[in-house]
Amino acid sequence: MRVVLADDSTLLREGLVRLLAEEGHEVAAAVGDADQLIAVLERSVVTGEKPDAVVVDVRMPPTHTDEGLRAAVQIRERWPGVGVLVLSQYVERRYATELLTEDSEGVGYLLKDRVVQVDEFLNALERVGAGQAAFDPEVVRQLLVRSRRSDPLGTLTAREREVLGEMAQGHTNAAIAGRLHISQSAVEKHINAIFEKLDLTGTAGYSRRVLAVLRYLGT
Repeated sequence: MRVVLADDSTLLREGLVRLLAEEGHEVAAAVGDADQLIAVLERSVVTGEKPDAVVVDVRMPPTHTDEGLRAAVQIRERWPGVGVLVLSQYVERRYATELLTEDSEGVGYLLKDRVVQVDEFLNALERVGAGQAAFDPEVVRQLLVRSRRSDPLGTLTAREREVLGEMAQGHTNAAIAGRLHISQSAVEKHINAIFEKLDLTGTAGYSRRVLAVLRYLGT
């Protein structure tokens, strides 16, 4: 894949450049702030060399608050074919749910600790580049714990919660079946039950899968 990196940590940025190069990916640019990231994307449109995916930190200069997130949202709006993998030091609920609000295809959210688990990081990046979703299991777990305070999902069985948790990580039905060691038809039945219990069976014009995940995240 062609990848653009944006992180103000020179050590992490250069480490990712080397890792991706060793795995056969092309790092088109590696920058230290969100403005440079957007500038790289704009130039790539002119040259006809848009990246397949970008990896962007949430907090970057100048304020170190949400520059990376705002750049990620802008990229999703202006170049929807470019996958966006967001890195964050902490589980930040607003950032994860904002990325899911419109469309979770080609979007990922990983904790930075996950980067040291090379296979998981590369798998997430490849899924995002292929137009799939990839959400860190720890992010999903912590968001679920928070959402239980109001718990709109109390009617779900333990297995249905497990299936919904896998959906929130961006896995397909086939992948969920393999990860939970159940049949794909069983996964489909659980998902239909989830839609019914969350009152999403009559929803038109929206992805029930995305709406179910948003409900799961407590929005």
